[in-house]
Amino acid sequence: MLSSGRPAAEVLAELDERRQKDPDVNGHRLFGLVYPTGRKDIEALIGEVYERFLFSNALNPRRFTELAKIEQEVIATAAGLVHRAPGDNPAGTMTSGGTESILMSMLTNRERARSRGIEQPQVLAPESAHPAYAKAAHYFGMDYASIPLDDGYRADVAAARSLVNERTCVIVASAYSYPHGVIDPVAELAALAAGHGAGCHVDACIGGFVLPFLEMLGRPVPPWDFRVDGVTEISMDLHKYGYVPKGASVILHRDDDWFSHQVFFYDKWGSGLYGTPAIAGARTAAPIVAAWAVGQYLGVEGYLEIIDDLCATTDRVRQGIEAIDELQVVGDPIGPLLALKSDQVDLYAVADVMDDRGWYLNRNTKPYGLHFMLSPIHGQIVGQFLDDLAYAVAHHGPSKGEQARYS
Repeated sequence: MLSSGRPAAEVLAELDERRQKDPDVNGHRLFGLVYPTGRKDIEALIGEVYERFLFSNALNPRRFTELAKIEQEVIATAAGLVHRAPGDNPAGTMTSGGTESILMSMLTNRERARSRGIEQPQVLAPESAHPAYAKAAHYFGMDYASIPLDDGYRADVAAARSLVNERTCVIVASAYSYPHGVIDPVAELAALAAGHGAGCHVDACIGGFVLPFLEMLGRPVPPWDFRVDGVTEISMDLHKYGYVPKGASVILHRDDDWFSHQVFFYDKWGSGLYGTPAIAGARTAAPIVAAWAVGQYLGVEGYLEIIDDLCATTDRVRQGIEAIDELQVVGDPIGPLLALKSDQVDLYAVADVMDDRGWYLNRNTKPYGLHFMLSPIHGQIVGQFLDDLAYAVAHHGPSKGEQARYS
């Protein structure tokens, strides 16, 4: 409830006190949700951008024309990374995050299916796909079917082939998946989709600003982007490994005309034509401009330097995990996301010990185990983390019953 008013210093002091009760987003012990670089120069740049654009509104591109151009330049940058054919205005938009990007893609595929007379379209997605696909199906009145995973925790193409039908409007592939960090067989799934007249959405919300730079660094990356025939949409989050604050994602379409299915227009309003390319009307401009500014500041070489260091950190962590006999890495993860399993110890109990030591690891259910996403800042604590993990494996008690919950 509103009070009679308090001094600003008192309000800020209370916020500082309450913030300290949550994990430090710029610390070294949180794995996922935030992606700190530990670089003061990047954070200072973002702070300057936010001071300039904190109250700007990205709703009306005709009023804020330069802001609209900045957004288009961010979209074009993302499109270039995933080899979308160049154009004056790449078919896509910025959104508030991966979920909104996914929703917009699924809406597009539903509308395309309905234009072909399919009233109850089906979304076909791997069991490891983000829940946003099921959420989209729920919101948009679509059916949802899950593709089982193979032994490598990738979508099983043979199973997908048995599930696809005349109502399938889109097949989803992750590059790479959140639970396991592995890339689905994109080329095979895209070919299956194309053969049935369906779209193929590649979920690169995590990998979109990792995989292109891994390839540039000479690391093996299987085909996954618009160079693959049949891939029709790609979602990519800048607020993960693009290193900008929350509220910045991109959805891209291969073909310009698909974008029209995503846009909502309404012309029966007393204030004139209303149109939006995504769910939000008013949109904060600061994340959009921060995405542009960080991209301009880092450039290709800057991102390559960060990803190269992050790869080295990931390699060190993975080698340390593989040196602990009781632990196994799940599948063959390609980037800085690792999942662990064990047939010898209760990893939820191991996580309890890590919790007590101030590490915020995530729990997985399939397979039962642990999950963490590495950020550049974690390079500073690899030794301490591995020492504590080895201790937790050797000295844990029974599990306290903490469940796996993402949100």
